[in-house]
Amino acid sequence: MKTCEIKRTMSEDVDFRGLVGLLDAELWQRYPQEQSQHDPFNKIENNHTVLVVYRDGMPAGCGCFKTFDTSTVEIKRMFVHPRHRGHGLGFTIIDNLEQWACELGYSRAILETGPNQPEAIRLYQKSGYSRISNYGPYVGMERSICMQKLLFPSGRS
Repeated sequence: MKTCEIKRTMSEDVDFRGLVGLLDAELWQRYPQEQSQHDPFNKIENNHTVLVVYRDGMPAGCGCFKTFDTSTVEIKRMFVHPRHRGHGLGFTIIDNLEQWACELGYSRAILETGPNQPEAIRLYQKSGYSRISNYGPYVGMERSICMQKLLFPSGRS
């Protein structure tokens, strides 16, 4: 049986940086035409709301959030290492990020993904996210898919 550990950390965390490097490489493969347009919005510096999930002591996935407005966080840098996919780690990450955001007093989460990530879209939909109009830097980006979820302190919607 595989053990799972969740670590709250910062964007400077070496394991987070390693996973984000793999995420960026995957995004360049999936979106060779659009990724240069999205890259500036994916930078995470001095962020203190980062999660790294470990399976049997190995970094297996990550995610973080940043403040969007006084009641809203934006979920960023969601990634599960290919070797660890299919074990529910995406749900673990998103659930823990939402719980953490609630602890800090936020009541809504937003995120952006794209059509070449159908597994991410399914994860978000199964987690209670619904499609919204593109926000902020994604306005006018036809291939951006923006979603939101209302958050409740118990973690249930």
